[in-house]
Amino acid sequence: MNNYELICILGPTASGKTRYAVETARRIGGEIISADSRQVYRGMDIGTGKDLSEYGEVPYHLIDIADAGTKYNIYQYQKDFEEAFRDIVARGRWPILCGGSGLYIEAATCGYYLPDVPADEALRAELGKLPTEELMARYEALRKPHNKTDYDTRQRLIRALEIAIYEESHPVNRTSFLPKKTKYIGIDVSREERNRRIDARLEARLKEGLVEEVRSLLDSGLSADDLIYYGLEYKFVTLYLTGVLTYEEMVLRLGTAIHQFAKRQMTWFRGMERRGIQIEWITFDNGSSRIW
Repeated sequence: MNNYELICILGPTASGKTRYAVETARRIGGEIISADSRQVYRGMDIGTGKDLSEYGEVPYHLIDIADAGTKYNIYQYQKDFEEAFRDIVARGRWPILCGGSGLYIEAATCGYYLPDVPADEALRAELGKLPTEELMARYEALRKPHNKTDYDTRQRLIRALEIAIYEESHPVNRTSFLPKKTKYIGIDVSREERNRRIDARLEARLKEGLVEEVRSLLDSGLSADDLIYYGLEYKFVTLYLTGVLTYEEMVLRLGTAIHQFAKRQMTWFRGMERRGIQIEWITFDNGSSRIW
């Protein structure tokens, strides 16, 4: 481990990565930095699967750091990660990055040079109507692509074009952090087992009060649009509470959406490998599988 300065434990939803990260932290004297794009929000506990009881005495960072209803972004995350990382290292502890958000993981570990550019939903909607070839042409007319990752997905291409358009007329601050020497450990299960876990976890979260959590957020003043923005549990439960879906429709569509989300996570991780990131994959199934 002397060749590394950060351990990253990643995997799709319901793979058991948090449990593995906690076990690792206890064994080596580590602290966990979350790489989850929704666990940053206070009051969004059941739907984001914070499961804080799993951490026990293990310190964790970047959970419950923003108010629900705000639009925390990747630029803010990279800065917050760097602060947490330096604090943990300065105290002689091991930083362990854990989560399923591939973009957050790459921003934290690869030293991305990120601009502080706000989202422009109207522009995104407009760009979303254009064919990919036209988007690429417009982007290349404004800026030379850094590398092929600008074109990995339409979403990334639209965001890159959104940034380029914004920078034409606005001064922009950018982050500048060095890449981290990272040991990447991927936690995986079979698709059948993953889907079984997702379904069981959704059933458990509904019993734990997921609907009541979303209702409480609405009652606190958050708009339906604010919650729908966060996707998955918050989107579909809000649609149920506002009368758009029946309870049965909500459960069915939410389960399907989570399965699709897990598949997209794995697609992103495979893309990381294609971009040269070495991930050592293991299966962690209610045991104590170790990779070192």
